[in-house]
Amino acid sequence: MKITKIAVEKLALPEKIKEGRTEQKRYYDDKLKGFGIRVTSGGTKAFFVEKLVANRLQRITIGHFPAVSTEVARKEAQILLGKIATGVNPLAEKKAKRIKRITLQEVFDDYLKARKSLKQLTITDYERVLKQVVPDWLDKPLASITRDMIAKRHMQYGESNSKARSNLAMRVLRAIFNFAINQYQTNDGKEIFTENPIKRLSHTRAWYRIDRKQTVIKSNKLADWYKGLMQLSEWHSKHDTEMWQDYFLLVLFTGLRRQEAASLRWENVDLDSKIFTLHDTKNRDSHMLPMSEYIFELFQRRKQAMKNEFVFSANSDTGHLIEPRKAMLKVAELSEVTFTVHDLRRTFITTAESLDIPAYALKRLLNHKMNHDVTAGYIIMDVERLRKPMEQITDYLLKCMGVKQSGEVVDMPTSPATKASA
Repeated sequence: MKITKIAVEKLALPEKIKEGRTEQKRYYDDKLKGFGIRVTSGGTKAFFVEKLVANRLQRITIGHFPAVSTEVARKEAQILLGKIATGVNPLAEKKAKRIKRITLQEVFDDYLKARKSLKQLTITDYERVLKQVVPDWLDKPLASITRDMIAKRHMQYGESNSKARSNLAMRVLRAIFNFAINQYQTNDGKEIFTENPIKRLSHTRAWYRIDRKQTVIKSNKLADWYKGLMQLSEWHSKHDTEMWQDYFLLVLFTGLRRQEAASLRWENVDLDSKIFTLHDTKNRDSHMLPMSEYIFELFQRRKQAMKNEFVFSANSDTGHLIEPRKAMLKVAELSEVTFTVHDLRRTFITTAESLDIPAYALKRLLNHKMNHDVTAGYIIMDVERLRKPMEQITDYLLKCMGVKQSGEVVDMPTSPATKASA
């Protein structure tokens, strides 16, 4: 048939519907080979082009009649058939156009769905840094973000706000672009996103150099710090004060990462064996540690104040303590010793190193990976073998804080071990 307005209007709809399926019938144009119209028993009439594309018979819908007239449909069919004749795949072209409209936020959402191993804390930080550094880009098509935009925003945010956060935002964007390059492709496997614009920062050496923090609480300041910690009770309720004090002390005496300590559950604390275990660690290895006598007493104290499944229970969305920044600042004010929670971990590390704790025992205490150490692969470090070094570290810290009597305390030198961190 020749596809005209009158001919299309006269086309009868298929009568039968089998097993709930809509029946359809296709009619082809006599003059323009590959141009046709599909009629269904549901009452729709749709123009299409049918042609071999990349050795596969493809059917491309043009539009529905009468919203699309026969004249417009014929012209569009001629264009599509012409593209196919010259080697262009209209389906791939259509898909590429659709994907190039996908926004940064949409790609980021797909990235998070694909990266199932990311921890919630990491996801939250990624979301926060994108909203801090590139909030106005989230609704922009990813394809519209250029190298010049990247270079300009990286410099602007780094100079006016935070160099570290600016670097982090660009690393997140780099991961998103790499994901998009591999994730979004045409039906024949061709990449739609072909370039990662973040490479500009490496080519121009524009990344900010961020020196790793090496701050610790020095030995001769630990007594002042501990005194300030104990004075918290004069400013806050007994429950909150004891929780904050025990939290800071647990990190100092075990070297735990702040989130690991804050989210520790009672089900993973064995007071009979004086052992506690961390399962959701940064490197994903379970981390079992012995309790020194001081830490054992701390856990007993926490047990008496138990309110839920967490050692440091709190009225928060998570049910456990979130980093107590106000308490930290108050202790710093009272003691005149400035510190962060991570400084307490570094202090533990530096103390252990100054006491000549064996390197393998120290790595095991800190739950650091030893993948590239051949010898470490043959060492099986039982948790009981860590009890003695843990007591040594505890004893030294207690003496520095004035809790235990001791001879003269010699200040610990800053060593490369202070660089060990999460």
